[in-house]
Amino acid sequence: MRTPEGFPVVGMVGAGQLARMTHAAAIPLGIGFRVLAADPTDGAALVCGDVQVGQHTSLDDLRSFAAGCDVVTFDHEHVPGEHLRALAAEGHAVGPGADALRHTQDKLAMRERLSALDVPCPAYAAAEPSTAVKQVRAFADEHGWPVVAKAVSGGYDGKGVWMLDGPDALGGLPPVPLLLEEHVGFRRELAALVARSPHGQAAAYPIVETVQRDGICVEVLAPAPDLDEDHALEAQRLALRVAGELGVVGLLAVELFETDDGVVVNELAMRPHNSGHWTIEGARTSQFEQHLRAVLDLPLGSPAPVAPVTVMANLLGGRDANVYDRYVHVMAKDPAVKVHLYGKQVRPGRKIGHVTAIGDDPAEVRERARDACDYLRGDS
Repeated sequence: MRTPEGFPVVGMVGAGQLARMTHAAAIPLGIGFRVLAADPTDGAALVCGDVQVGQHTSLDDLRSFAAGCDVVTFDHEHVPGEHLRALAAEGHAVGPGADALRHTQDKLAMRERLSALDVPCPAYAAAEPSTAVKQVRAFADEHGWPVVAKAVSGGYDGKGVWMLDGPDALGGLPPVPLLLEEHVGFRRELAALVARSPHGQAAAYPIVETVQRDGICVEVLAPAPDLDEDHALEAQRLALRVAGELGVVGLLAVELFETDDGVVVNELAMRPHNSGHWTIEGARTSQFEQHLRAVLDLPLGSPAPVAPVTVMANLLGGRDANVYDRYVHVMAKDPAVKVHLYGKQVRPGRKIGHVTAIGDDPAEVRERARDACDYLRGDS
């Protein structure tokens, strides 16, 4: 299906903030964009002109949706693999494909494949619900406490992850298949964002530092401050190699731990990612435009930064839902700060948007982003 001007249509399964921002990137490109929304009040459904309401777990809904698209992509990784294989078998272009996406849907499959590729990962083991307590104890005997337990599938934003400090924590294990990992002593968390097209062109953004609080990313510092150039290149090469080996089409975010011995891979995501929101104002080509280019097999854009420092701060909901009432003060104090809201109902602790600041001095730019976020939240 093409637009009246003859441009292709990209369909994104899921209609959250990632789809909302991808829609914005599609407009200047002239690309047609449609979303499969679970609910007509989803963030992207509120702004996108081509919305199909349906479920990502329904093959019939996916088939109907794909029939109006030149390529289907995703703002989350929860579409069943067998549905994606069925779409591909019926001739629909899907990016990333089921084989690649499996490594974000199944954490054990991810660890096994990355380890086979000699990619640095934490020591790990699988645990089944019926024997989990015994398996955790055996794993701790070998690798020590604490033990990190992760749901093999379904986790996100810190959900589905349990830090087991010792034997007393074993009573709270969930009745699901688990991936057990050693606790990695790290200096900080980094992220490598790369894009790859079907014919193998790839591009890498600068390595960023991600600051986590309560399992949620609260800040992204681009580029990662004081990161040795050789270590940055090592992380970019690693992410590009993983993208190629797994056959990724679109964006790949590789979440990393920086340790005394180098970087260790924590998680993978095959879609636009929170660690890349800074690119809207901070890079020559935003991650959202880059994802569209990649899945359409267009030449990739420049990932180069436009300023020495960019800081993105996630805006979490506070007790006062009247965010708009505080706009005037943020804009008057710092006209250069950029505010992005996701069309979500405000709830305390919920990620409802982000702000971005760019400049030359890391401390000053970080303070501007934090100050704007705190005021919009109602904390200052």
